[in-house]
Amino acid sequence: MNFRFLPAIAVLVAYVPLVHAQQTPPAAPQERSHMHRAKEQSGGFMQGGMNHAIATGVLLDQKIDQASHTIILRIGPMNLPANTSHMKMPQPPDLTWEIPLTGWLLSYHPHVVDAAGNTVPGTVLHHVAFWNENRSDFLCPNKDEHIFGAGSELTNWAKIPGFGYRVQKGDRIRVETMIHNPTSAAYDKAFLQIEIEYLDDATPAPVKNTYPAWMDVSSCGNSGYDLPAGPSTKTGFVSVKYSGILLGVGGHMHDYAQQLVLEDATRKETLATLKAHTDAKGQLLDMPVVTFYAKGGEKLSAGDQLKITARYNNTSAKLLRQGAMGIVVGYFTPADDHVLDSLRHAPKTPAHHVHDMKDMLGVSHDQ
Repeated sequence: MNFRFLPAIAVLVAYVPLVHAQQTPPAAPQERSHMHRAKEQSGGFMQGGMNHAIATGVLLDQKIDQASHTIILRIGPMNLPANTSHMKMPQPPDLTWEIPLTGWLLSYHPHVVDAAGNTVPGTVLHHVAFWNENRSDFLCPNKDEHIFGAGSELTNWAKIPGFGYRVQKGDRIRVETMIHNPTSAAYDKAFLQIEIEYLDDATPAPVKNTYPAWMDVSSCGNSGYDLPAGPSTKTGFVSVKYSGILLGVGGHMHDYAQQLVLEDATRKETLATLKAHTDAKGQLLDMPVVTFYAKGGEKLSAGDQLKITARYNNTSAKLLRQGAMGIVVGYFTPADDHVLDSLRHAPKTPAHHVHDMKDMLGVSHDQ
């Protein structure tokens, strides 16, 4: 799986015609089981209803380099036996990163390394997602705000000059990580390392606040869905609630991806086409990032409907359960920054919790 995301302009391919899902804006989410409701209240939408064994001893470590204004996060150690799917791999528990300063997060640079700092192939990262438990998402307020995400493509989210994601000291960021190892080599004591550039209030600078925009083919529901054999297309919609500008977007898909397309359906205008780069076997290598800030951003108006279309060509000749995602992630700056103040709240979720999704127990991509 490849997750390219957000923090300074994100998270989260190119398609072949044909199986259309949701051609009209979806109705409000219907009530589901207690298990689904509990997970939705915590904002955890990435695991797609799966239940895993929990890896032990996985911790989140933080170091701050004040000279370079960089925070280095390390998640691990994680043992990665060869040829092991994410369903069979013990998964890290959800961890909490407590923001150490008041200021702005500017960029994100993910890597996978071993204990000695040597590079481990990014393909072992199924995905990682950061959720701000102190803020609701401005497009899908039933979710916590998703501030960063990455998959095996390990997209670098560079700084956008003059913009940053505002944080307050003590904010709680939930870190959800899923790993697998489709390679023939085993990796012991691997770490997910993320360098985050920041600017604090002690260093005055003109910074405008950006907000992560999560635009999903599953609209405001769980992100994962079944991937049929052959070409397929899935479409979803989200409604824009505040006027402002979109500064740029990236995308997140899985193997066999072709492209993501983001459109303003109200204006009947294509905003971005993100073509997936895959290898000869269909494994996702990377997703592009498209920026709009050089031309002043893409203007969005309250009430606009955004349409997201994900295209895949699954050449495995079998249905892959929960084998697909189609997420466009970007940076949004509202016309009036204060209208989003109401999205801030006290954390609703426990400081630590684990993936608890029994609905998909026993279901793997191999079935």
